[in-house]
Amino acid sequence: RLLFTLGMIAVYRVGIFVTTPGVDRGVMRQIVRTEGNSFLGMFNLFSGGAFEQLSIFALNIMPYVSASIILSLMGIVIKPIEELRKEGEAGQRKLNQWTRYGTILLSIVQGLGIAMYLEGLNESSPYGDVVVHPGWFFRFMTVLSLTTGTAFLMWLGEQITERGLGNGISIIIFAGIAAGLPNAIGGLLELVRTG
Repeated sequence: RLLFTLGMIAVYRVGIFVTTPGVDRGVMRQIVRTEGNSFLGMFNLFSGGAFEQLSIFALNIMPYVSASIILSLMGIVIKPIEELRKEGEAGQRKLNQWTRYGTILLSIVQGLGIAMYLEGLNESSPYGDVVVHPGWFFRFMTVLSLTTGTAFLMWLGEQITERGLGNGISIIIFAGIAAGLPNAIGGLLELVRTG
């Protein structure tokens, strides 16, 4: 079980370096490092460096977490969802399916937002163009890549839960944050050194 979990984490970490089509990750890396203390830097930290690489895993597992939270909150307000929770395993399977659908929907919306954000960076970036050929084809490919990456991570998390150690989604989130810790500690030490 431990080896399986470590293997799945390795697959996740290798996937961080698969770049979304049509972008220049060198330019994006410079932008993220320049704005490291902003929201962009925080987003990059939680994605395990995937946003800096403009990876297919740039959204990480956050759409899944968001969909799960939304469904939980809807369970308080909408009675049929609350009744599904009480049905046991069959109800939980149905809720898990709805969470997956919500994850895909959120990934599509967030992927489109990121594609448009990246196109906007072309105008303001002093380092060059982030997007090589902006337009609807780029947006479509970005949404497709990011949604597929999130769906793969969701599947990977479920496999870790079933065959590995612990909650797979939590392990993927932890692996992303832990991957950024050495750089964060190095940055902190540099700030302390320079006063």
